[in-house]
Amino acid sequence: MLTVYCYSRCSTCQKALKWLDEHNISYTLLDIKTEHPDEAVLRRYYAMSGLTLKRFFNTSGIPYRELGLSGKLPGMSEDEQLALLATDGMLVKRPLVIGDGFVLTGFREAEWAEKLL
Repeated sequence: MLTVYCYSRCSTCQKALKWLDEHNISYTLLDIKTEHPDEAVLRRYYAMSGLTLKRFFNTSGIPYRELGLSGKLPGMSEDEQLALLATDGMLVKRPLVIGDGFVLTGFREAEWAEKLL
């Protein structure tokens, strides 16, 4: 069973959920704004993902821009970045999908098909 963190007003999340439904893939849906992962959970997802930590940031989001993170992230430690991500679900790239042994950030159809079909 997949866990999918989404934001209901995000068009990318809506496309991703439609894709999952069209492919009859079951999932548990969590609102990333109100049920976002805490630091320990994010740390586990990051370790499992094999992705760069920057891939976990919603770089096009308002909080990211308001905090000036494009200039600040390179000087922050991984611990500082994970702690920051845990403060606001809107900083986290969405959809965030957690499966059995893998993590997907964002919706790239080819990548999802490779992992989920």
